[in-house]
Amino acid sequence: MDERIRDHAETLVDWSARIESGDDVVVSVAEGAHELAVAVAEALGERGANVVTTYDSEEVARAYLRAHPGDFEASEHELALYENADAVLVLGGGRNTFATADVDGDTRQAAARANRRVREARLATDWVSTVHPTRSLAQQAGMSYETYREFVYGAVLRDWESLAEEMSRLKELLDAGSEVRLVTGDTDLTMSIAGRTAVNSAASVAYDSHNLPSGEVFTAPFDTEGEVRFDVPMTIAGARVRDVWLRFEDGEVVDYSAAAGEETIADLLDTDAGARRLGELGIGMNRGIDRVTDNILFDEKMGDTVHLALGRAYDACLPAGESGNDSAIHTDLIVDVSEGSRLEVDGDVIQRDGRFRWEEGFDAGADA
Repeated sequence: MDERIRDHAETLVDWSARIESGDDVVVSVAEGAHELAVAVAEALGERGANVVTTYDSEEVARAYLRAHPGDFEASEHELALYENADAVLVLGGGRNTFATADVDGDTRQAAARANRRVREARLATDWVSTVHPTRSLAQQAGMSYETYREFVYGAVLRDWESLAEEMSRLKELLDAGSEVRLVTGDTDLTMSIAGRTAVNSAASVAYDSHNLPSGEVFTAPFDTEGEVRFDVPMTIAGARVRDVWLRFEDGEVVDYSAAAGEETIADLLDTDAGARRLGELGIGMNRGIDRVTDNILFDEKMGDTVHLALGRAYDACLPAGESGNDSAIHTDLIVDVSEGSRLEVDGDVIQRDGRFRWEEGFDAGADA
């Protein structure tokens, strides 16, 4: 076994999930993540955790969804599993990234609504998602398998403590701010962040962070106004989506278009009322992710990007007792901010052309 797989497993178990002896852990294993699952199981065994392993296959999900008559009900036995778990480790890495492309939107929406309680129970645990490099993911990224493995481990095996310290600077700016404005060539969007708490997403539940790799700072915006174009292509629900444009009024999407995947966007927006509002503003800061791979786990963390999520807001960003945007979905879309862009907090430019104001190369000059 490649030693980096064991390093990945130990980072996941110790830094990310903070597993301790006696913890009840669910490990969800994708079709291609067998080697990582073996290393994770070994690490969990050494730490004295209690483990239940589940099989996560997009091809199995496709077969089930296409065969189902459509009257989905909440899965009480799955709900019980997560309600009794301390942590959930999701090991991604399937064989076919487009396996569910021919499942219709109505079926997806119905299944998502029915599984809402299950999803909430899982999110209430110390959950962490990661991915094992597979040939299908390398192909989706347009990379050789060998190059893709180097890329994945370069993004995962970071000095997370040092990155967390750097990201805390952005968190402080967002926590103290009331309004964020994002401007690019064809984007001008304002979002309120007053009273919200930004998350320093340093790949550990100790930071309210649940992805490995991570490397972003995110918050829960509201009162969104303006328009935005998401120019980073991606795969959503098994379909290719490109150049998505959204216009917001009074916090809600009132118009949209896409050069590819417009029907997929329409299905997402029609899921429920909350699907037309933003649940997240995320700012990528992981410079170890230096290219688009068509995998949201990596792409949304990339330096020089900002992402916005339609749907559910994370509780960690909200004041105690306040509920943010509620939805059965949380779907990220990404803007490239490497050129011709600026990000403002209360009128002050904190990032221009992908460079933060504390980074070398930041242009402090006034905008026209």
